[in-house]
Amino acid sequence: MSEIRKKPALASVLGEALLGFEAASLPLALLRAKSIGQRPISRRPVMVVPGYMTGDRSTAALRAYLNRCGYKTEGWGLGLNKGGRGLIKDVSELSDRWVFDRSLANVVDVEIPALCELFFKRIEERSDALGEPLSLVGWSLGGYLSREAAREYPERVAQVITLGSPINGGAKYTSIAPLFKFRGANLPLIDQAIRERDSNPIRVPMTSIYGTRDGIVSDFAAIDTVSPNVRNVRVAASHFGMGFNAGVLKLIQETLEAADNAPSSMH
Repeated sequence: MSEIRKKPALASVLGEALLGFEAASLPLALLRAKSIGQRPISRRPVMVVPGYMTGDRSTAALRAYLNRCGYKTEGWGLGLNKGGRGLIKDVSELSDRWVFDRSLANVVDVEIPALCELFFKRIEERSDALGEPLSLVGWSLGGYLSREAAREYPERVAQVITLGSPINGGAKYTSIAPLFKFRGANLPLIDQAIRERDSNPIRVPMTSIYGTRDGIVSDFAAIDTVSPNVRNVRVAASHFGMGFNAGVLKLIQETLEAADNAPSSMH
């Protein structure tokens, strides 16, 4: 593995503008997907969770590919992912499951935990309605939310695949850290809270996909070194291109397919 970066490289940040080159591979990927969908295997339902300040439209191409591969996919159904902004008015409103020094926190610091709580309810609703666990594919912040759902409800989540997700440090090791600092976020405190959560390891199968050209989330942030059942996969992709990159789409499909016939733990 190449040297792990704690901050996205400047060249990678600038390279995010080249999304069109990765999207150009999508039509051929969709053609290939049709034959994959004809394979006689059992496929679990898949929810695709969008990143920060994006919604289900941003994951439409990824879901179209998986649909053609024979999966029944859905978006997260919660509108624009604002990172929990506006969900909570006071730190005291946050569930006791989030353990950290609340005397040092402000509302900005607990917005994403508040969003996790909302997302947990969504997972409960959908797994109950479907009668089986879901596979979660989370892009960027969507991956963090997916991991936390798997931590809390392993009987409702079959597996998690993250795409360039800030699983270590929150915003601290991303190129948008200045935005959160401007809003008054205590980034060291958020980092501490995430480490506290990791003391309760996620045990469902997970795959963390991180890109060599990711200009938003550093590989240091996206690599999982603590979970017992995880693999980290390095790909040649940008952050915004992951949901359109043919190689990444194939990797997601193969990862889902490999686990589809595993016994369900839901009861």
